[in-house]
Amino acid sequence: QLLHLSTNNLTGSIPSSLSQLPNLESLHLDRNKLTGPIPESFGSFKKPGPDIILSHNQLSGPIPASLGQIDPERIDLSRNKLEGDASVLFGSKKRTQILDVSRNLLSFDLSKVDFPKQSLIWLDLNHNKIYGKIPVALTKVENLQQFNVSYNRLSGQIPQGGELQKRFDVYAYFHNKGLCGSPLPACKK
Repeated sequence: QLLHLSTNNLTGSIPSSLSQLPNLESLHLDRNKLTGPIPESFGSFKKPGPDIILSHNQLSGPIPASLGQIDPERIDLSRNKLEGDASVLFGSKKRTQILDVSRNLLSFDLSKVDFPKQSLIWLDLNHNKIYGKIPVALTKVENLQQFNVSYNRLSGQIPQGGELQKRFDVYAYFHNKGLCGSPLPACKK
């Protein structure tokens, strides 16, 4: 059920055979020296799929599209060298609580993403190449406690309402291409 191998000196790539463990609920391989891609086979974990914690490694390549087929509560892929589109991890019907893909090389249009409105409490996208606007739908996420989109390429007005201003200050938004509106300076007319 639990495979926790964090904070070791594991090297090499992640074995794709892990997805054949039918009772796996939690996979922690963070803080190692793992390289290569996230296995495409991870999309075939038994539903809903285990929590996947792979942060602080040297994983590279795109996030496999197959990951969109599972629905873990926690996904942490932060501090790797992953590229491309992470939007497969999102979805309004998912039960995701924690989604952290910060400090990678990800590039996708945030304005096209749907968020789980009931379950999401932690969304960290900082230090990537994510572009587009912050979706108004984020104001409807009910229990957001951590939110950071700093150091990306986002633009346009920060949607007003929900938790986006009440709970998060300028540091959640700064160093983007053209974000404006509270808590950042007002948009120029």
